[in-house]
Amino acid sequence: MSDFHLGTPSHAESLVREKLIVQFLNEIEDKAAEIFIVGDMFDFWYEYKYVVPKGYVRLLGKLAQLSDKGIQLHFFVGNHDMWMTSYLQQELNMPVYFEPKEFNRDGRQFLVGHGDGLGPGDKGYKRLKKYSGIPFANGLLVFYRRSWAWAWQTI
Repeated sequence: MSDFHLGTPSHAESLVREKLIVQFLNEIEDKAAEIFIVGDMFDFWYEYKYVVPKGYVRLLGKLAQLSDKGIQLHFFVGNHDMWMTSYLQQELNMPVYFEPKEFNRDGRQFLVGHGDGLGPGDKGYKRLKKYSGIPFANGLLVFYRRSWAWAWQTI
């Protein structure tokens, strides 16, 4: 599963998609051994040290249920949720991968990853990704994102 971009373009439209994702997870939970979420589940996810990002309670609750049932969950960070730290790992026992990773299942090898920034272009994004681990740079990005969102809402 990937690229649901929950949180955009509006809360109402995002909520419809979130409910469909949960419905899909309900349908597969008795058959699934592992679930791979391959980036951009959220349109913008930024974790704070002591605060959980607002929203997505239906999806996060469902993922918690699946994890509690013993279904292995994997999350690959995409270009819209690259500011993950430890929340999903601690709360859902879900490993978070920042780079593509190889898996071997039933004698077959799979390379799993979001795929952003792997091609030859998009140098601006690659620079952003390189500096995304620096707290000061992250703070500037969050300030920019909030200012842009506020300006957009006032138009």
